[in-house]
Amino acid sequence: MAAPGQPHRASYDAIVIGAGIQGSFAAYHLVQRLRNTLLLEQFVLPHSRGSSHGQSRITRSAYPQAHYARMMPDSFRLWQRLEAEAGTKLYRRTGLVLLGPAGEPELEGCRRGMGPGDVLDAATLARRFPGLRPHTGEVALWDGSGGVLLADPGAVVTVTTSAGVYRAPRLVITAGSWTSTVVAPLGLRLPLQPLRIDVCYWREKEAGSHGAGAPTPCFMVKGLPWAPHGIYGLPALEYPGLVKVCYHYGSPTDPEERDRVPPDAPRPHVTLLSSFISRYLPGLEPQPAVLETCLYTNTPDGDFILDRHPKYSNIVIGAGFSGHGFKLAPVVGQLLCELSLGEEPSHSMAPFAISRFPGVLQAAL
Repeated sequence: MAAPGQPHRASYDAIVIGAGIQGSFAAYHLVQRLRNTLLLEQFVLPHSRGSSHGQSRITRSAYPQAHYARMMPDSFRLWQRLEAEAGTKLYRRTGLVLLGPAGEPELEGCRRGMGPGDVLDAATLARRFPGLRPHTGEVALWDGSGGVLLADPGAVVTVTTSAGVYRAPRLVITAGSWTSTVVAPLGLRLPLQPLRIDVCYWREKEAGSHGAGAPTPCFMVKGLPWAPHGIYGLPALEYPGLVKVCYHYGSPTDPEERDRVPPDAPRPHVTLLSSFISRYLPGLEPQPAVLETCLYTNTPDGDFILDRHPKYSNIVIGAGFSGHGFKLAPVVGQLLCELSLGEEPSHSMAPFAISRFPGVLQAAL
């Protein structure tokens, strides 16, 4: 599990398993607190086997769930701090359009935290963003902060890897779609479902119409009966002339088998997206020019797992980010660090408790 180059010590203050965005931020916060920290990863970095690869993610303030909305200001602040420390730009502010049928519950949840000027009528939407074509009965909300992210001490824990054996009084597990496998020997059966997601890029019919120089926001569309999990899009930033539009759901998969899907296997979500492109984004070609895959790891309720092991309090688990965790990674890492050090968490942990899922504690092997 260790990255190339075996560490020169065997004991640490903390060990983090999984060097995706959540584990990396957990390690970052632990190091900020002057804890000697070992970050373990099973694949050579950078890699495209998990959920943290790719060059862009949507960020936003608008959230229908109040607990995430309360976390986002801290997340923006921590992303900005990391930008300053790293001396590189990590956030491009484009604004975000949320689109869907009037009365759709998630849109209404977002609308409650927004001002009257954040509701766009059809004429305003068409004038500001001519490439996006809404339909009768749909409403649009504007989140001006939206944009693109350029992606208790206890007994000593022993972690055995192919590169060596390491010990620490505390362990953080952020192993993405492999979390269920990692925690099973610890007597946990977490209800995590890995999904293989089709990540699609669509070519502009007119070059430059949806790119960095065009008035193109990020967008999210909710409440379409034929796309119940929602559709999201980002401007043409990663590949020139190619707009990223994806369905917020995928096909159940084993993370070890994700790349073994036959090339001619049916891809119903790509077909769904082609229909959406034709109806809502007529300035794009209706067939994807580039098709990639990534992994979501979903919980039954779509909320994260951020908690101590119910039996071993020096083991902390972060999992089930359900395709919307990247933007919150600075705060998630901070919370995992606080849990690991026995500090009072900076946000309520009630929505993220393992105990909300009955029957997860099994007999340890």
